[in-house]
Amino acid sequence: MKGLLVDFGGVLTTNVWKSFSAFCRAEGLEEGRVKQLFRSDERALALLRELEVGGLDEDSFAERFAPLLGIERHDGLVDRLFAGMEPDEPMIEAVRRARAAGLRTGLVSNSWGRGRYDRDSFPELFDAVVISGEVGLHKPQPQIFALAAERVGLDPSQCVFVDDLRENCEGAEAVGMTAVLHRDTDDTIARLEQLLDVTLR
Repeated sequence: MKGLLVDFGGVLTTNVWKSFSAFCRAEGLEEGRVKQLFRSDERALALLRELEVGGLDEDSFAERFAPLLGIERHDGLVDRLFAGMEPDEPMIEAVRRARAAGLRTGLVSNSWGRGRYDRDSFPELFDAVVISGEVGLHKPQPQIFALAAERVGLDPSQCVFVDDLRENCEGAEAVGMTAVLHRDTDDTIARLEQLLDVTLR
């Protein structure tokens, strides 16, 4: 393997669903309400996909998503949803070490409008960055993974991809990548060390 491609939210950060759950508690909603909506309400998922590919801005998304959640206040909704998300420093360091070892590295992220990225860190961490709202594609579409491989200058079969959502891992596997479903930082780093044959901590 010659390349490491990673998701942002939930891989290079702490768990996104936990941030959403904290939001729900603060709003007086059932703790799993956001996750439930995206899993079971086609309207919610359609709004998210439109936001991810840049068809909606954050404010327009918030105005339409808040009523589905059952809340009135939609100002700053996306910021409030992600308020509990923090960097996962060991995962970030693993990417940094992979690149220092000579691997090609890339970010493949479904963005929520403006995104919550530390873009100043991108040149140090990544050879290529593919953000859904900037390319008009979203995971798990196979095309976004093919584009990411092209941008890092590798065949998809030479790349390992890490994501916290199973369907996105399946999208990567559909173009020939090896996917790692992220659940625990230590377990993911250990698996990457096996696949990439480098020390990442």
